[in-house]
Amino acid sequence: MGYSVLEMHVDLDLEEYLGDADREARNVKVPYIVTVVENTGQVLSIYRNYRADDSKYRRIEYFVHYKFLPGLGFYGFGLTHMIGGLSRTATEALRQLLDAGTLSTLPAGFKSRGMRVRDDDQPIQPGEFRDVDAPGGNIKDQFQLLPFKEPSTTLFNLLGFVVQAGQKFAAITNMDTGNDMQNRAVGTTIALLERGSRVMSAIHKRCYYGLRMEFKILARIFGESLPQEYPYDVYGGERLIKSVDFDGRVDVIPTADPNIHSMTQKVTLAQTQLQIASSNPQMHNLHEAYRRVYEALGTKQIESILKPPPQPPKPMDPAKENAEALKMQLLTAFAQQDHDAHIAAHSAFMQTRMVQINPQVYALLQSHISEHVSLKATAEVGVEIQANPQMQQMAEQQPQQFEAIFDQMVAKRTAELTTQLAQAEAQQQGAQQDPLVRLKQQEIDLRALDLQRKAEEVRFKESKQDERQEADLAFKLTQLEQNKEAAGERMDVAREKLDIAREKANVKKN
Repeated sequence: MGYSVLEMHVDLDLEEYLGDADREARNVKVPYIVTVVENTGQVLSIYRNYRADDSKYRRIEYFVHYKFLPGLGFYGFGLTHMIGGLSRTATEALRQLLDAGTLSTLPAGFKSRGMRVRDDDQPIQPGEFRDVDAPGGNIKDQFQLLPFKEPSTTLFNLLGFVVQAGQKFAAITNMDTGNDMQNRAVGTTIALLERGSRVMSAIHKRCYYGLRMEFKILARIFGESLPQEYPYDVYGGERLIKSVDFDGRVDVIPTADPNIHSMTQKVTLAQTQLQIASSNPQMHNLHEAYRRVYEALGTKQIESILKPPPQPPKPMDPAKENAEALKMQLLTAFAQQDHDAHIAAHSAFMQTRMVQINPQVYALLQSHISEHVSLKATAEVGVEIQANPQMQQMAEQQPQQFEAIFDQMVAKRTAELTTQLAQAEAQQQGAQQDPLVRLKQQEIDLRALDLQRKAEEVRFKESKQDERQEADLAFKLTQLEQNKEAAGERMDVAREKLDIAREKANVKKN
């Protein structure tokens, strides 16, 4: 004999399953798992459905419900619940239209009993005439056709309305985001994409929430049931971490983005980001923008298409830094370098005629020397603080005050080092150069500065002219987009008027 066993997750107030303290503290229902026999109602087991150390008696979830739309109770609504009636209505209307068209094309009716047609069991072929015996002599009086009408225009309009309502609800309307994508404004594209995917985005978020809850339940089960160690060697890690991986400190969540539910939306957002980044490349990382576009398109081996991004600066010896300065490349100082050696090498290089007649290279090297001076001052102050226990105690107890004092000490040390470098440079120039030669060199430097100023003015004018041309092109492009949108709206209004006129004409005909 078979038995049907029911497992029910319910809230009960069972005093015999509580301690004296719990019984006095509360008188409410808590979660239990009860197993009963369906036929007899016999209780087979009762288990608590909360953790023993949980003072709030929170339910342990075992089930996940993936909802299309929220329902009136626990269960949600599916797509069939929402548009099932519209689908049945559309199907019924289509069948009625087909039946009406079939009956009006192939009519049926009544004929007189005495009317005889030769080979009446075979259909009449086009262009064929058959012999007929008409008792009354008039064939027209021997037949009576049933009054079948043509397919109803009202029923046809109802079919279109039902189908359109179902499409709007299911969010499968034509968003028209694939046409003229390059010339459409960014805000227009995003607005169309958001409007057309509003319902599907909400559904995708509910599915994402359901999957996240399922992963949470699986992680809890793994943490409770997995062994304490891995059955195989783990490269670069300990084996005694298998169950600890799911002890609640790490959340297991889906890697998908709940706000992006389709590849079209992902590609559109990536293209929008690239368009914004291209409008001002000085403030954006174009390499990263292009990489995201390729990722959205699902391109494999992106590294073989894109050039590698620029590498961060690395420490170099003073000679290489001098060579980079002649190429007008920015230099970077690092804390682990020998600052005295770098400062001495750059200062000596700045005394050469190649640097003296090139103010830009001179300024670049001077800026780099200032970076070394700052790092050297910071390092010396750090060594001084490490030797002072009071400063170390202040760093632990009063970090803000310590930071202010540290900045003051660095500033003083920087001023001292800068003064020493300026005095050394003045003494060297006074000892090596004749006054007449110095005046001649200053005249040459002024001419070089004047040439540099003129070159910068030419570049500035060219850049301003390019900016004006870009602004004019952007303005004209915006006007074209606005004119195109206005023309599209006028076309839509004209189509609506034409459809209304056709409907009125059909109504008059009927």
